[in-house]
Amino acid sequence: MPHSGSSRSGSSSDTGGDRAHLGHPNDGIDPYLPNNGNLGYRVSRYDLDLQYKVASNRLAGTATITATTLNGIGRFSLDFSTSFKIEKITVNGKRPSRYSHHDNKLSITPSHSIAPGAAMEVQVRYSGSPKPIRGPWGEVGWEELTDGAICASQPNGAASWFPCDDHPSSKAPYHISISTESQYYAASNGVLVNKRAKAGYTTWEYEQTEPMSTYLATMQIGPYERKTLSEGDVPIYAVLPARLKKNFESSFGRQVQIMDTFREMFGPYPFPQYTVVVTDDDLEIPVEAESLSVFGANHCTGTRRSERLVAHELAHQWFGNSVTLRQWRDIWLHEGFACYAEWLWSQAAGDDSTEALAKKYYDKLASSPQDIQVTDPGPDDMFDDRIYKRGALTLHALRNRIGDDKFFELMKKWTSDHRYENVSTDDFTALAGRYANGSLNDIWQSWLVDTRLPAFPYS
Repeated sequence: MPHSGSSRSGSSSDTGGDRAHLGHPNDGIDPYLPNNGNLGYRVSRYDLDLQYKVASNRLAGTATITATTLNGIGRFSLDFSTSFKIEKITVNGKRPSRYSHHDNKLSITPSHSIAPGAAMEVQVRYSGSPKPIRGPWGEVGWEELTDGAICASQPNGAASWFPCDDHPSSKAPYHISISTESQYYAASNGVLVNKRAKAGYTTWEYEQTEPMSTYLATMQIGPYERKTLSEGDVPIYAVLPARLKKNFESSFGRQVQIMDTFREMFGPYPFPQYTVVVTDDDLEIPVEAESLSVFGANHCTGTRRSERLVAHELAHQWFGNSVTLRQWRDIWLHEGFACYAEWLWSQAAGDDSTEALAKKYYDKLASSPQDIQVTDPGPDDMFDDRIYKRGALTLHALRNRIGDDKFFELMKKWTSDHRYENVSTDDFTALAGRYANGSLNDIWQSWLVDTRLPAFPYS
């Protein structure tokens, strides 16, 4: 099962030999992304001050990263795309004695070693033309749209637009400021705290107070307008092109009801507000981000054909954004839960029952290759749809075993006990065991560990 977060406190000094690379698989941060994540410190805040020119795809920024050292640091690293030119670096106000920038790693040697437990403020000024990061899952991160930009960073694309400790176990609050041409709307995580215009440019400032993993940080820029969907306990907004407003009324017409349903099932919504962004371009799949979700124009057609995705992305605010995996091998804790939320919403909305959808996708799994382990699918298969559906069926089997009352008590306890934390499969199975009269090991073994599909878990 996954290592605990303490594995990130390994040595990062220059005396570490090959380990000074700070991303070697033996460091134990995450074998699924062996070159991501960094040792020796823990980030406590990101302040990003960005300027972006849409037409030329030019991004200039200053990233201020506040951290606490876990060990004595003689050298440390950040994940950062080599598409950018480094203009200036300071560590606690002083220029480092040296730095190197290769293979999307920015390695910095401070002018003096930093003691264990000390505060560290790293400031990086940079500029360049952002582009996605290529990997086994295609291109992720910052990408140009026809008229604007989108940032979709799962799992390792955050470094395509700011220097960071790019691993989901590294959570921190953010302040994000973006200046761009005034004809564009800029949406980001959290709450808009300030907006000002000057000389044809508008600066948008967002505060994301709740801790956020780097892959969930986002920037969405386009010719958009904002629409208020709800001013209730949880304000809900839509940011979209004017041409799609009519279609939006149908495609996203039940967004508020989905929020109300999930709050009843999963507990309080974990963030101050929720925003749905619809781009002017088509997108292959929606984009998950903390406190907002991003859909393409093809998901806003005036029909409810994509409503299951609307429910799926909202569910991620609980399962993935607030309660976040510690290592990528446990991605079923995000996708299986969000997929099951789709089925729960379908029944709540008076459409197909949860049981009918579970059986439908069980039959599809039965005719698919049965060669994947849900709790350790391997990096190449971690986004395989079988993880989503089999993860959801695991929850259906659990619900049928312990009953509805205990199942939804468990969901609320899970989201409450681990709000804003990183978790593993072991954390979930241990908690679930408290809601069962007997052992649940047969469910975990047959659904999460064994590759062969077990019998359908009828009610």
